[in-house]
Amino acid sequence: MAAKLVEIAESFKALKAIASAQPGDDPKIIALKTDAQKAIEAGDLAKADALLAEAQVEQTRGLDRLAVNAADTFSRRGEIALTRLRYAEAAAHFTNAAAVFPPHSSHEDKRINYLQKEAYALFQQGYEFGDNGALLSAIELRKRLVELLPRERVPLDWAGAQNNLGIALVRFGERESGTAKLEEAVVAYREALKERTRERVPLDWAGTQTGLGFALERLGERENSRARVEEAVVAFREALKERTRERVPLAWAGTQNNLGIALHVLGKVDEAIVAYREALKEWTRERVPLDWARTQNNLGNALTALGRRESGTVKLEEAVVAFREALKERTRERVPLEWARVQTGLGGVLVELGRRQSGTAKLEEAVVAYREALKERTRERASFDWAVTQKGLGFALTSLGGRESGTAKLDEAVAAYREALKELTRERVPLSWAGTQIGLGNALYTLGTREGGTTKLEEAIVAYRDALKEDTRERAPLGWATTQNNLGNALYTLGTREGGTTKLEEAVAAYREALKERTRERAPLDWATSFGNAGITMMLLAERRRDAAMAETALSQINEAFETMRDSGNARSAAYYERQLPRARAIVERVRGR
Repeated sequence: MAAKLVEIAESFKALKAIASAQPGDDPKIIALKTDAQKAIEAGDLAKADALLAEAQVEQTRGLDRLAVNAADTFSRRGEIALTRLRYAEAAAHFTNAAAVFPPHSSHEDKRINYLQKEAYALFQQGYEFGDNGALLSAIELRKRLVELLPRERVPLDWAGAQNNLGIALVRFGERESGTAKLEEAVVAYREALKERTRERVPLDWAGTQTGLGFALERLGERENSRARVEEAVVAFREALKERTRERVPLAWAGTQNNLGIALHVLGKVDEAIVAYREALKEWTRERVPLDWARTQNNLGNALTALGRRESGTVKLEEAVVAFREALKERTRERVPLEWARVQTGLGGVLVELGRRQSGTAKLEEAVVAYREALKERTRERASFDWAVTQKGLGFALTSLGGRESGTAKLDEAVAAYREALKELTRERVPLSWAGTQIGLGNALYTLGTREGGTTKLEEAIVAYRDALKEDTRERAPLGWATTQNNLGNALYTLGTREGGTTKLEEAVAAYREALKERTRERAPLDWATSFGNAGITMMLLAERRRDAAMAETALSQINEAFETMRDSGNARSAAYYERQLPRARAIVERVRGR
């Protein structure tokens, strides 16, 4: 007991020091500690303990205020970084703000709010600067936020988190060559609509309908599913019931822009252009420069499509203007992947113009535009867009190589198409794969006509036949017929270099397939081309077989093609078929034995 008394006495002396005020204590805490020290000296330890407990409560409150203030300061720095477009820096500040509070504390709402801001900053970094790592981080964080905001407790917040997740998934899905992320986005938007109803939150409902429409349009375009894109149009038109110009002019313009994209994909290009021009009434360069640039880019795409249908170049030249306008705001420094998107569109319209004009200036500009795009549209960052741009580059190089002597550009075109096929696979995007095979076939065919031997021509035939596995008559009858015609050309050229008649017979069969859709009533000039080409092939076949009846049929077909081209004013093609007529007449005379 004596030892214990000594121990207590020592502890009692220490208590006096423990209860003393500390530097930085506020006046209320100093007063409480002073009273506690007096209670200890008086031997009233119970009172001392109660006073120190009260001081502890005050200190905890103070620490809590300091933590809240520290988090708020991190958040304010994050907002400043967002304004300076330093998104990665902003994300770090919001991360620090959220980390101040442990999960499930009394400040859980603040913590979640900071996490939402962090996700937004990561999304902007990923979207605007092509940073896929940041975009994936945004997706993962938004998935966490869906869990942190349970539907049962906060249904509208949960729906908002689902909506934001959909936005991030679509943006990443655009860059992938598959469809997984786009399909996830559709699911997320549909989940959001379970709580974001029109009756409950009409404008939020309209926003999610717009997001859903965009995801469906992108998915439909990737899968070549008209039904998906038609669903997208329905979603956009639903959204416009609440997103009116009078009520929310900028949001209305956004939905008009997206509606234009879907209408364009459906082939309703005139309606798409109307929608884009509507959007530009509110999405002006002064108010929303990047959105204005986005619509200018989309308008350029629609004008290009319209220009391809017309014989003149007015719409194509308007498209060039629209793309160049877009580039005034979609700069490489500001939004590198969107800048590359515009460069790709510009390349496409320049090729179309170049093919209609003499010389090579526009075609050379197109090649430059595609090569510029590929500086940002790398396979690692945006595999699908990279492949699409490689395909466009291949087309531009084939067109340019067709006008230049030598084979350098054609060799480059073949290489570009083969690169594109690494991502545009038959399993992922069957029609894009088929289109790329057609382009590859055209480049190989042109190369084969320049070179000796038969290797390139045989490769071209393989490419065309591969394309026809997906580019079927049912899916795209006129496109299928064009591929059949091109296959016929390659088989004919190969047949002229080989002995026998097999390749020539296959060529005639291909031309006849083409003529099932290239009818005289539907497409007279295309009909004349395939009909005349079949005649030229039959002319050579008749000579090898010494078949007088076939020779006479061939002469008749060549003459009819000549007359059709002449009467339509197509002087170049008319001259080509006219040059074949003397030889055809001579073969008729020869095989008749005269």
